[in-house]
Amino acid sequence: MKPKIDPEDELICLGHGEDLAAQMGAMAPPVVQTSLFAFPSHGELMDGLRTESRNHVYSRGQNPTVESVEEKIAALERGERAKLFASGMSAISSVLYGLLKSGDHVLFVNQTYGPTMQLAEYMRRFGVEHDLLLDVDIDSVRQAIRPETRMIWLESPGTMTFLTLDIAAITALAKEREILTVHDNSWATPLFQKPLTLGVDIVVHSATKYIGGHSDVVAGAVVANEELLETVFYNAFLLNGGALGPWDAWLLNRGLRTMPVRIRQHHADGLAVARYLAEHPRVRHVHHPGLDDEDDNSTLSGYSGLFSFELDSDNYEDVKRVVNGLTRFRIGVSWGGVESLVIAPNRGDNAEALRAKRVAPGLIRLSVGLEGAQILIADLRSALDI
Repeated sequence: MKPKIDPEDELICLGHGEDLAAQMGAMAPPVVQTSLFAFPSHGELMDGLRTESRNHVYSRGQNPTVESVEEKIAALERGERAKLFASGMSAISSVLYGLLKSGDHVLFVNQTYGPTMQLAEYMRRFGVEHDLLLDVDIDSVRQAIRPETRMIWLESPGTMTFLTLDIAAITALAKEREILTVHDNSWATPLFQKPLTLGVDIVVHSATKYIGGHSDVVAGAVVANEELLETVFYNAFLLNGGALGPWDAWLLNRGLRTMPVRIRQHHADGLAVARYLAEHPRVRHVHHPGLDDEDDNSTLSGYSGLFSFELDSDNYEDVKRVVNGLTRFRIGVSWGGVESLVIAPNRGDNAEALRAKRVAPGLIRLSVGLEGAQILIADLRSALDI
């Protein structure tokens, strides 16, 4: 598959919608490094406070540099509005805290980001229940919905095993039941998938990943319609205080400018590495949506560089030996940067817990960076031959 990026999205990333006059001709939006904004009169300050989600009063709420990036992310996702947060988990927690109440139920469909599930477990003490559904066909989703289900949370491709969902079918079912749908779109980015156009109500991002793209900023984003975003803003964002600083927003804007070029290379090199591993005798299986010729659910116009593979052994020592044998893949958490990374969920004492989540103990996750496919393949060949 050749990656397809909407030309309009490329222009958005490159800043062609920026108001150059308002930026005094600057090709990069200025960093408005201030904590507060003064008003000509008390009455105007009161007016600003009444609509703080739309006015510059205090940078814990709105800031011009942050807003400039929010407008771009909203446009890329084809959403009405976006709000940036100090981390992906701040964005995720604000959606959950801001829209749920005691007695509500959340259905998580597909393998889901670990800290999201940890937060869901924590929220049980406040009366918010949840289930994780790993059988992702529409009939299973229908059966798993409870009368009190308020939200269906999706990841497609899913964490660790990168299974895709029939997003449109699930959102159609949710709308019939008047259930909100949320989609974590960090893996695909808005360049390769637009969940809002498939009926999803809310999109969340760990903007730390491909949007930032250089492993130098931590950020999150929520994209939704005006009404939902206002609710999240006042019920959670403003009260939790997870505001993104203007300098970090400036870094995200820089990341957006190069994202189309980077994501195309991640697509090409990730596929090349995945295809190599699929033929290696020491590899049992490769989890990459681009290798599944029978994937009828795919709404992707391209693939990022994050995927996993299973060794032919589930032994912890074998997993550790391969991970430690890599030199071009750095060992570390997160993904989406220009450097290649490797991590394995096997800690040596959790094999049964992994199997219960349908994750093979021999699984190794790769984030393919920009070093070049052949360099990375040579590194893997060396580590697998140890």
